[in-house]
Amino acid sequence: MRQLALRITASSYRGTLQGIPNLVEQLRRHAAGATFLFSLGPDHTGCFARRLLRAGHLKQARRTRAFAHHGLGALFTGTLLPASQIGRRAAGVMRGVEESGFEVGVHGWDRWAWEEHITDADAAWTERQMRLAVDRYTEALGKAPTVHGAMGWQMNAHALRLTQRLGFRYASDTRGTHPFVPVQNGEIVLCPQLPTTLPTLEELIGLNGVTKDNVNEILLRETAAESRHPHVFSLRAEREGMKLAPVFEKLLTGWREQGYSIVAMQDIADQLDLDTLPHHQVVRGTVPGRLGTLMVQGAEFLANWKDAA
Repeated sequence: MRQLALRITASSYRGTLQGIPNLVEQLRRHAAGATFLFSLGPDHTGCFARRLLRAGHLKQARRTRAFAHHGLGALFTGTLLPASQIGRRAAGVMRGVEESGFEVGVHGWDRWAWEEHITDADAAWTERQMRLAVDRYTEALGKAPTVHGAMGWQMNAHALRLTQRLGFRYASDTRGTHPFVPVQNGEIVLCPQLPTTLPTLEELIGLNGVTKDNVNEILLRETAAESRHPHVFSLRAEREGMKLAPVFEKLLTGWREQGYSIVAMQDIADQLDLDTLPHHQVVRGTVPGRLGTLMVQGAEFLANWKDAA
């Protein structure tokens, strides 16, 4: 049976408190698996309003209806309103997700700070952010996390290195086409990557005539073709767990009809063999429908040398 893994992220207190339980209920009705990745530090959702002053961001916010998805109150969280400590205030939600049989992991500490600074951050800053998230997760769940999925698919060389040093079994920090062992600046990181392989709803809606009413058809066309590799679809508690829940319902039904087993990422990770997994460079690149750059799966490492041999 073909496999499609769900990578579900929660970046805000509201998304964790409301969107996550909605998704758990929806997935249980479909007997579907998923991996839930939590932000564990302060909720600085309101800080994202500053981005509207930058070129292109206001236009994208309008296209993706960011205000409608987050709610007016959330847009002041961490600025005019106090920043909720998500990992403490929503620890019960996290435990409930795990008790419901789903895989749970780390999305990060402070999404605003991570996306603003990670590109140029030094080793000390990067390690502090990641250790804060790991420690809060361990405090809430009583055990260390085994999966890391970066906020906004934003990483640097220090962060990639830390996925191995902090003991993650695998990570999902990149966009790409199939599982691989990451290589950064010639350094092999022994923490395999399960990249997001499909476009997200927010990258599709509002472009090329795509609406919330037909976006499911676009994605189902992407998954209709046979593939040698499993797919990973990323969704957000703040969107698919709330206003876009009807779209996600159509996708779950459509994927079942296409013959997919809908699973957690750990089900794919269980099948990986590090000895035979291809090594690929991790580079900065772009994705249609998303502003700026993010980490993507690059060329196979030493592919030219292998071909010559």
